[in-house]
Amino acid sequence: MNDVARLAGVSHQTVSRVLNNHPSVRPETRERVWRAVHQLNYRPNALARGLAGRRSRVIGVVSFDTILYGPAATLLGVERAARAAGYGINIVTLERLDRAGMTAAIDALTEQSVAGVVIIAPMMTAAVAVHGLPTGVPAVVVEAGGGTGELPSISVDQVAGARLAVEHLLELGHGTVWHIAGPRDWLEARDRVDGWRLALEEAGRPVPTVVQGDWSPRVGYEIGQTLLDRPDVTAVFCANDHQALGLLRALNQRGRRVPEDVSVVGFDDIPEAEYFSPPLTTVRQDFDEVGRRCVATLLELFDSGADGSPVHPPVEPTLVVRDSTGPRPG
Repeated sequence: MNDVARLAGVSHQTVSRVLNNHPSVRPETRERVWRAVHQLNYRPNALARGLAGRRSRVIGVVSFDTILYGPAATLLGVERAARAAGYGINIVTLERLDRAGMTAAIDALTEQSVAGVVIIAPMMTAAVAVHGLPTGVPAVVVEAGGGTGELPSISVDQVAGARLAVEHLLELGHGTVWHIAGPRDWLEARDRVDGWRLALEEAGRPVPTVVQGDWSPRVGYEIGQTLLDRPDVTAVFCANDHQALGLLRALNQRGRRVPEDVSVVGFDDIPEAEYFSPPLTTVRQDFDEVGRRCVATLLELFDSGADGSPVHPPVEPTLVVRDSTGPRPG
């Protein structure tokens, strides 16, 4: 910063004001400082700036080691929002989201003087581990199924998303909707089952037995082979788009047309969904909005010093209608 000040012919304090977008700097001075910044290829150190302002410019994120689309997209949404707010992020990934691992991750981030922490807790074990967790810094939890009780919680309304999928299929004339569920220990899977069941019950339609699975295309393919032995299956709601991909392959191999014979709806709207054959009708989650709300909540906590409301209004999902759904056959 001293080098920038010398090259621009201004004081160290003026450089600091320019870098922090202070309004008291004259336009010509501001331009001269930025020219020196670019000429020297100067990059302000976020941690040093934070220490000078008595707050780190880094947000810690606790996640787990996964390539699953939802948690990965959530992490990316948080990173984008943090960057837009002028913060970097420091990520701790865990193999198991239990209390011991969660506590160790929070301790590691606290030792690095992060300004706040975002905890991505999509599984029941992780949500339980967060209860009563002493963070020592402002913290926000990303999860489905309500709050943790002590910490503000940001989530997508999974129940509403499942209802959108089922109601869409019922409006097309299907008598009922079968559901391939996600893993039992995932909060999102649990909430999608609840939304599916509620939509059928409120419409007065039969509620088939939940078909339990995981998040993989393989399970969609294997369960699809079993479901297709039943001629009354005309509509299937899959817990995620990868399941739907496997189901579409099973339908194709069995000579069942989509959507003429069977309609299929997924969940997530992964980038590949519109390139499935046929393009997949699915429920879209706005992970960027989740990230924005997480960072905005942390910024509020930074300013107020309060704990904030434990539960914030959920992010509303949207239904993306493509070619994999159609009227009930016959």
